[in-house]
Amino acid sequence: MKNHWLLSMLLLAQPAIGGELPRPDHIVIVIEENKSFTQIIGNHEAPYINALAKRGMLFTQSYGVTHPSQPNYLALFTGTTRAIASDVCPLELGGDNLAGALQEKGSSFGSYAESMPETGYEGCIYGAYMRKHNPLANWKALKHYNQPYSAFPQHFEDLATVSLVIPDLRDDMHDGSIAQGDDWLKQHIEPYAEWTMTHNSLLILTWDEDDGTANNHIVTIMIGPMVKRGSSVQRINHYNILRTLSEMYGLPNLNESAHVQPIVGVWQK
Repeated sequence: MKNHWLLSMLLLAQPAIGGELPRPDHIVIVIEENKSFTQIIGNHEAPYINALAKRGMLFTQSYGVTHPSQPNYLALFTGTTRAIASDVCPLELGGDNLAGALQEKGSSFGSYAESMPETGYEGCIYGAYMRKHNPLANWKALKHYNQPYSAFPQHFEDLATVSLVIPDLRDDMHDGSIAQGDDWLKQHIEPYAEWTMTHNSLLILTWDEDDGTANNHIVTIMIGPMVKRGSSVQRINHYNILRTLSEMYGLPNLNESAHVQPIVGVWQK
């Protein structure tokens, strides 16, 4: 009887996968570059990001999957690094990915890369734009989703179901300063962050990797009306984020994301 009671309690303690997940009308994921958690949180050079963390959910145990940059973007977009261990460019990839999975379910996807010159651009470098930070560019069949940031909708109700926003090297903290990246987010992303709160939408701000000094410990913040305010100690990485999106929209669990849990415990009832 005692063992039966203990088993029952353990089962009750386990979150039902997808059971408490919301379904936002829109999600925008912004990806910053190469800074560790301690370089951002508590840093007076990042006042906007730190204020944003207090308005939503700060994940204090969020980690990149690997180094260098490119395989982390692939992990978030397709659930695997594709055995890519460098920033080699160009890549030509196929197979499952978030954009295709959303499309098959009747939802939509968009990717907006700052300083990219035109829709479907296939070059590796254009000014401060770097294709290695733009995973969508590696799927030729998805080139119509691959847009410059100048095409980011001014009316947020026109956004796709899920969108990636990729600042260029000057504004993602890779080449520019933390303060410069923070200011770019305040100018360009804050209007959407405010809009989410009255439009059943979600902002996810995350980093690709740390600077190589902190075991790949990075910042991830979520804000929206479905998100509690506070901090979460659950350990997550890019695969957990992808798994969460898959559960929200009833998508297949792509590659390695099938072996991790969705993010739970942070959603408003």
